[in-house]
Amino acid sequence: MLNTDPQTNCAAIRVLNDELRRALPFPKPLGLLMMTRGLQPLTVAKVSALVVAIRDFKDFTPDNDPHGEHDFGAVEHDGVRYFWKIDAYDRALEFASPDPADPAVTMRVLTIMRADEY
Repeated sequence: MLNTDPQTNCAAIRVLNDELRRALPFPKPLGLLMMTRGLQPLTVAKVSALVVAIRDFKDFTPDNDPHGEHDFGAVEHDGVRYFWKIDAYDRALEFASPDPADPAVTMRVLTIMRADEY
């Protein structure tokens, strides 16, 4: 059932986004992890360290998290700035989720990119 209370939705989305991020690297039932071409030159060890930095990210502010959903962050790794973003899609990954606060109808996708790719 679609919850229409914005504060309740925001809190539920924040919890789900934090669970996803903290489970990195996660199995598909929880969501998908995507990386842009800018990460291709990185070694497995460097990608792993970057994933740990994203998993452990806690520096949410009104500037980087204006809606309080913990769906975006920026981390510095080896002198390079990276962005990560969580998007909520329908379970078929075709459209936006009809209710991002409901994991039964939502597939989350966490994308990591170099900041200069944005």
